[in-house]
This record gives sequence, structure tokens and C-alpha cells, in this order.
Amino acid sequence: MAYRVLGRAGPAQPRRARRLLFAFTLSLSCTYLCYSLLCCCDDLGRSRLLGAPRCLRGAGAGGQKLLPKSRPCDPPGPTPSAPAARLPAANHSGSARLGTKRLPQALIVGVKKGGTRAVLEFIRVHPDVRALGTEPHFFDRNYGRGLDWYRSLMPRTLESQITLEKTPSYFVTQEAPRRIFNMSRDTKLIVVVRNPVTRAISDYTQTLSKKPDIPTFEGLSFRNRTLGQVDVSWNAIRIGMYALHLESWLQYFPLAQIHFVSGERLITDPAGEMGRVQDFLGIKRFITDKHFYFNKTKGFPCLRKTESSLLPRCLGKSKGRTHVQIDPEVIDQLREFYRPYNIKFYETVGQDFRWE
Repeated sequence: MAYRVLGRAGPAQPRRARRLLFAFTLSLSCTYLCYSLLCCCDDLGRSRLLGAPRCLRGAGAGGQKLLPKSRPCDPPGPTPSAPAARLPAANHSGSARLGTKRLPQALIVGVKKGGTRAVLEFIRVHPDVRALGTEPHFFDRNYGRGLDWYRSLMPRTLESQITLEKTPSYFVTQEAPRRIFNMSRDTKLIVVVRNPVTRAISDYTQTLSKKPDIPTFEGLSFRNRTLGQVDVSWNAIRIGMYALHLESWLQYFPLAQIHFVSGERLITDPAGEMGRVQDFLGIKRFITDKHFYFNKTKGFPCLRKTESSLLPRCLGKSKGRTHVQIDPEVIDQLREFYRPYNIKFYETVGQDFRWE
């Protein structure tokens, strides 16, 4: 009896099975390829259908490569309606567009109550100057913090701009000239000077506003007024001995590297004094008469309003305060005390400030 084996494939069955498998694989590949063409990357690197980048996965994505011969998408870019801002090249302290924090190339080193704040505010108007607004006191109080700390305080500047800071106490700090020289022997120094008697009275007036119970100006100025013995240990008196302090600076810097601003002429002719400051710094005379007007209430010049400022700019309330009344005989005694120091100062700097 002959038996028929059910399910046994004839010679044509293997070929038909392979064709069906091939057709299914081809259909699946075509479907995936069509999806890829529609949903992958156009020239902008964005998905046409999903609105977001859909790049090809690499070998590490899912453990296999998909379409290895295809080009991966470019990094995502901005939409045409909202172009991305151009990012400048980076450097160690920030972007080139914003500039770099640099150690100052110029310093206003003195003197207290001479007009240093006015010079700082006036020179900051210049587009080629960026200045620190506060007094860092690096070369007298904070030297131990190091130059990196000092640099971190500075505003960012472009290559074409000058970095500047102001600390008036540097001029009377014994170590300051050497420390500044060690930072850079090319540093330009600005010293704003004023009649030393007037400066001392202004200094006292400021202290009195903070400490109303301090002794009188006369009591602090003299060890023995009858004998005319001035107390040079009082800082308000000692600061005005300009020739004495200048000797320390000339040990490290040539006179040509130090510019002296007249505090008196800064009031009567601010444009002229600032013109000479700009010449000293090697920048064009941008700050002129058009930038100033005289404020009768304060008694000194203020900056006119500019395109970037809706209001005129005057110094703060602590500037231009009325001085305390001092006995004229005390003033005469102090003038006589300062006379030899003033004459030596005039001879050293080659400029007569006419304080006598």
C-alpha cells in the first residue's frame, strides 16, 4: 500500500518561498527609503515633516548602522525667519566682540580730593577708553590677591582700547611705584594735583561729614600753632607735599611717563585739560568743549547729555560740597609751609601751577 506524504514541497516550492521573502524584504527597504527621503535632512539640516533635525544614527545608536552610505545631517541651524546671532571667536577671557579683560595700561594714581573722579568720568566718554568705575586699591591694600584677581576686575576692552583705573591713594603709597613697575614698566600715570591748602581743607570737610566729632582743622594741622609747627603726620597735610611723594615715582618711571593735571584748570577749562590727557594717552581728541557745561550750583563743569544719555551727567552729591570756614591766618601759615615743596614740585615737573 502506497502512502502519500503530506506537506512535502516539490521542486518549485523553495523557489517560490525565496521569491516571497525577497519581495517582502524589498518592499520593506523601499518603504524605509521613502520615509528617509521625506523625513531626513534638507539643505538647512532640518526635518521637512517633523520640523526638527533627524540625523542618521551612527554605529553606537541601537548597535547598528542605518544606511551607512548616506551623509549624516549637518548640525541644526536657525530657521530662515530667525537667523542666529554671529558668535565671535572665543579667547581666554571672553569673546572677541566683547573684548578681553586686560591689566590697565594707564592709572590715575592721585591725588585724593584733587579732581580724580572728574578726570575719570570725563575720560570714560572717549570710545577708546574703558575704565573701572570703582577704586580697586590693588597696589596698596589688595596686592596679595595677585594680578589675576586684579585683571578680573577690569572691564573688557578691544585691542584698540585702553584699560584704565583710578585709585588716588597710590600716589602716597611707598610700595606702589615698584609694584606698578613690576606689572608693566610702560604704564602711563596720571596725577591730578591741586593747591595743597585747598586740598587739605576739602579732605577735612569730607571727613567731617562722616565723623562730626573730630577735632578742628586748626587742631589737626599744627603740633604747635604759635611756633608754626605743622603736623606732617596728619594725612590731610602730608598728601599735599607732592615733591616728596614724586621722588619715589621717579625712581621707577621717567617724567615723560607721568602726566600732571591741574585741578584748578580742570574746573575753568575742562576741555583744555582733557585735551592734554588725551594727547598723553595717545588717543584722538574726542572730548571737546561741546561735552561740557558749567553747573553754577555745584561750581564745576558737568557733562552734557549725549545720544546714549538722556540727562546731563554731574558728579555725585559728595562732590562740590561747601568747605568749612578756616581762619585766614591758618591758611597763610599753611601756604608758607607748602611754599618750598611747591617750588620744588614746579621745578621737577617743569610746570608752574601758581598756587602762591
